[in-house]
Amino acid sequence: MATKKIPRATARRLPIYYRYLTILLNAKKERVSSTELSEAVQVDSATIRRDFSYFGELGKRGYGYDVASLLKFFKGILHQDSLVSVALVGVGSLGSALLNFNFHQDTNLRISAAFDTKPELANKIKSGIPVYPASDIKKQLKEQQIDIVILTVPGEHAQEVADQLVEAGVRGILNFSPVRLSVPKGVQVQNIDLTNELQTLIYFIKNYGPDGSKK
Repeated sequence: MATKKIPRATARRLPIYYRYLTILLNAKKERVSSTELSEAVQVDSATIRRDFSYFGELGKRGYGYDVASLLKFFKGILHQDSLVSVALVGVGSLGSALLNFNFHQDTNLRISAAFDTKPELANKIKSGIPVYPASDIKKQLKEQQIDIVILTVPGEHAQEVADQLVEAGVRGILNFSPVRLSVPKGVQVQNIDLTNELQTLIYFIKNYGPDGSKK
């Protein structure tokens, strides 16, 4: 397996490739070309070939890529062969929706614990997941050996909670708050700003025509 560092943009595309390869395998397709992948995932074929090149020779010229072999390879790269437990902090409307979804059968990810400051939610089971009081964050994360957290708290509390998560040994935060968190170098943060994404979408709708050309 490759040991060199790959670009973040490439890393972000790997789950997209993995998901489509899973679809192909389920459809009993044995091989796929970079052109076919390009059309399906809407990433140009040159970028796909460059992404794959970071991991060595994954395909054969004139043949394409063996679906089963490529899927197995990416399964290892993305650590899809073992269950990964994550925690959720903030059981409000968005947090509750994520608990209810809980990555059902889509991936190897599972939300195993949730936390909230509201007394009426603490020490209850919600969507099959235990909800602990926020004061138990450090204790439970360490006991359950969870180092990835989904953060869905209001912006004014986000940094404070993030600091607690770092102290508990968390290495990755999926941040749904509007605040850009300050964390140590070894902690990875992925920001999901739904408002920003919608505003960007509205901009493109208003400024580009049906054929994709700028108005």
